[in-house]
Amino acid sequence: MLSLLETINQLIWGFPLLILLVGTGVLLTIRLKLIQVLKLPDALKLVLKPNNKGTGDISSFGAICTELAAVLGTGNIVGVATAIATGGPGALFWMWVAAFFGMATKYAEGVLGIKYRILDENGNISGGPMYYILNGMGKNFKPIAVLFAISGMLVALLGMGTFTQVNAISSTIENTLGIPSGLIGITLAILTAVITFGGLPKIAKVAQLLIPFMASGYMLICLLVLVINLKAIMPALQLIIESAFTTQAAVGGFGGATVMIALRTGVARGVFSNEAGLGSSSIAVAAAKSEWAAEQGLISMSGTFLDTLINTLTGLTLMVTGAWNMAEIQGSALMEMAFNSILPSIGDLAIGSVLLMISLTLFAYTTILGWNYYGERCCEFLFGVKAIKPYRLLFILMISIGAFLELSAIWLIADIVNGLMVFPNLIALFALSGVVVQETHHYLTHFKHQKIQLVRKG
Repeated sequence: MLSLLETINQLIWGFPLLILLVGTGVLLTIRLKLIQVLKLPDALKLVLKPNNKGTGDISSFGAICTELAAVLGTGNIVGVATAIATGGPGALFWMWVAAFFGMATKYAEGVLGIKYRILDENGNISGGPMYYILNGMGKNFKPIAVLFAISGMLVALLGMGTFTQVNAISSTIENTLGIPSGLIGITLAILTAVITFGGLPKIAKVAQLLIPFMASGYMLICLLVLVINLKAIMPALQLIIESAFTTQAAVGGFGGATVMIALRTGVARGVFSNEAGLGSSSIAVAAAKSEWAAEQGLISMSGTFLDTLINTLTGLTLMVTGAWNMAEIQGSALMEMAFNSILPSIGDLAIGSVLLMISLTLFAYTTILGWNYYGERCCEFLFGVKAIKPYRLLFILMISIGAFLELSAIWLIADIVNGLMVFPNLIALFALSGVVVQETHHYLTHFKHQKIQLVRKG
């Protein structure tokens, strides 16, 4: 089974998809005139102080927190560790490349998510690639929209929404505190049911409470490790860049990697982490109270920046502590080793292990909540609002069994279903790139004239 999954994964994540994925980001970067660089300060300001004008189910901050809830997960810890262990340090460089162009992609997804959103039969907002494919490209392209929605449900039920997150939580808690993984899976299922049956407003409220706390706490721990290992940072950065363009020889327990393995692993894990190109984030973005599509696009784009910053801190932490080349260790255990290398123990309890357990649990749990909503909207598009409750029950069932699956199989399944989402979304982004440019021009022109009028009045 593992051999079959690996073959399928290599076919999906081959050169065609990598070229399409990065190529879409390059195209949008050119057409939007480096918006991810020139407008990043404005995007970060909007995250801290959104306008919250216009109609929507949740605030702009609630939307970005829901988006980040789905984005910030095991990909930032386990995914980065797996990428470096498989593809070598060069994989982190290709994550950066994918993220740079992915910011333009994420911006476009945010713009289209707002522009083509609709109201469902319950009066709630629905949006995302299935709607901008259908309403933007036309009804002749409905099969592509259906393909995205089916793939989105599969990712929610079999990939990022359940198995990878539950397995990461259960394994780290079991290793640290000795609590059986089965009990952890059942507990997660109950907690998820309590929140997700309250709908998007409740998910957004929980995300707004957890996201700032967990992101800042995890980054502080990583920064502490880097400060203690300050002299090792520059050699680590040099190794990352060199490994991106040369075959990496075996070091310690690391078995070596080719440039192609580093590139494929880095881009695939980068997409798994920041979701740029999947189109999933536009589902949350569509529900935001936003007057301008481009404004919410900028807010959405900042999520990729934050995600990449956390990935970089994770990667550097693994590099400077030497944990990355321990072949006998995999997944979150690599970061556990890195944290424990600088933090003391209290008796038999390692402080680093406890902090990683808390970080990973929060990261993974918020991802479960975010992807529950994404899958729900895909289900609603396919089967109508009557299917929402059965979907939620199925989602909770998948959470309860996620703790019993093999780690390697889980990541392969996640990569495969992610790839299935990418194709229809990127086709839509190519086709509707002109709409994105037009919306951006209207937004920037409006605020340019507004500033001129304020200067004249002054």
